[in-house]
Amino acid sequence: MSANLDILPVAGRSPTGLLARGMNAVGDNMAMSLGILLAVFVVLFSFAGGLVYHVDPYAIHGDAIFQPPSAAHLLGTDQIGRDEMARLIAGGKSTLIVSLPAALLTIIVGAIYGMAAALGPGWFDKSLMRVLDAILALPGIVILIFFAALIPLNNLSLILLLGLTSWPGLARIIRNEAIAQRNRDFVMATRQMGASTWYIARVHLLRVMAPILVVNGTLLVGDSILALSGLSFLGLGVQPPYPSWGGLLQSGLDLIELNPYWLIIPAGFLVFASMLSASLIGNALVAGWGGRR
Repeated sequence: MSANLDILPVAGRSPTGLLARGMNAVGDNMAMSLGILLAVFVVLFSFAGGLVYHVDPYAIHGDAIFQPPSAAHLLGTDQIGRDEMARLIAGGKSTLIVSLPAALLTIIVGAIYGMAAALGPGWFDKSLMRVLDAILALPGIVILIFFAALIPLNNLSLILLLGLTSWPGLARIIRNEAIAQRNRDFVMATRQMGASTWYIARVHLLRVMAPILVVNGTLLVGDSILALSGLSFLGLGVQPPYPSWGGLLQSGLDLIELNPYWLIIPAGFLVFASMLSASLIGNALVAGWGGRR
């Protein structure tokens, strides 16, 4: 009987289970690699593309109005003769200059709000959570459109608008995780030694929650790009004459009956590639972090 027991696989270590975990690890690595490649492509295209493609995105070429891709204009021209490749490069820079700081602002506001709720008195936590519930009950896109229609639009106002309307979901995650961590031995020991609440949050809790911030920060970049592209598509994002991917996509769709595929597909692909890269990297980080817990 003991001989038979010796050859039984250990629970959780069966060949099938090991194979499944191995395949999942390979899939996560492939997803991470693809996400990083897409992210590098988008960043290099937006910030270094102008160093290679020396065309003014605002110059009007009267002899090449509404032309499909050619040797002279790699991605064609728009309805007034502007080079589409140059405008996509400039639009990428405009999009990322707003989206990346907006995602960072979201992380900062969400972390501060969530920590304040978790580490404050019970009545303070309940008050902040009721406010958070009220904010989360409102559709985010409606809030964005409402404030975008009221304030003067520039890069700074768009960063503040996106960053200050996207933090509630992250704040709830941070608050729940901080509550789960605040009664652990190392936190209690630090508190008994006289450490302040701010010190505990800054030195101990943020360090423990760093993976959560990194993962959500990655996903928030994709959300910011999508939100800004949506606002620009509606005419409430990056304002002309400065191009953005959402604005370029909207301009192409206005001429859809003329089948201007070169004005629609590249802009749509860049928005999709940006969101896909953020999603792949974020999900791979979630899987990797979850597997180590």
